[in-house]
Amino acid sequence: MNRLLHKIALVTGAASGIGLATARRFAEEGATVILADRNGALLDKALAGILEISAGHRAVHFDVTQEEGWRAAVREAESAFGRLDILVNNAGFGRFRSIEETSLEEWRSTLAVNLDSVFLGTKYALPLLAKGGRGSIVNMSSIRGLVAGPNASAYCAAKAGVRLFTKVTALECAEARNGVRANSVHPGHVETPLTAPAYANPEIAEEFLRHTPLGRFAQPAEVADAIVFLASDEASYITGSEITIDGGITAQ
Repeated sequence: MNRLLHKIALVTGAASGIGLATARRFAEEGATVILADRNGALLDKALAGILEISAGHRAVHFDVTQEEGWRAAVREAESAFGRLDILVNNAGFGRFRSIEETSLEEWRSTLAVNLDSVFLGTKYALPLLAKGGRGSIVNMSSIRGLVAGPNASAYCAAKAGVRLFTKVTALECAEARNGVRANSVHPGHVETPLTAPAYANPEIAEEFLRHTPLGRFAQPAEVADAIVFLASDEASYITGSEITIDGGITAQ
């Protein structure tokens, strides 16, 4: 416990799923968390739950694809706490169609939420992360950022982009000697509110599990535990790396 004591963290997509699990684990480990999401009602509910763990957390309601939202969120962190130690770019979603069925609008919106948001979050939070000299950025990618899958062209492109953007961030921060590390996390099939409808279909669930050596879906907390590690000082020499949390899928 207290692996993140006194650290200030901003987590996007924090109203549910992996983001909420991460915010909870951060609070349990002693961090003060700024929860960010565009779903205001769910965000308020998530914040109330985190405040039951400890006091001082807060929420910012904004769209991670918009520059002004990021500027305001970073201003909020600086005004309230004077610094930012951890940024978790978690917000994202998947839309699964063949290339021919994917419209340009769908392509762009998928990249905006999954990739543009990571760029914007890093761009605007980096000066504040560097202020403390021991910042950590954790970007949410996917196994689809490592290996391709059919009917997921936009999602694969976005998540692969997150992987390499993270490595560029790590190298630039190392060159600048600003103390900020950057790493990516690559989950496989995780049971969240977004994936629940698909996994409830026995045929889909069976197909996914057939290719998962551990034979089950991951829980959000299992991904959050890895994020806690990367955000903590225990990972002080880890940057430009990736952690795959997929039950063995990409080992085959």
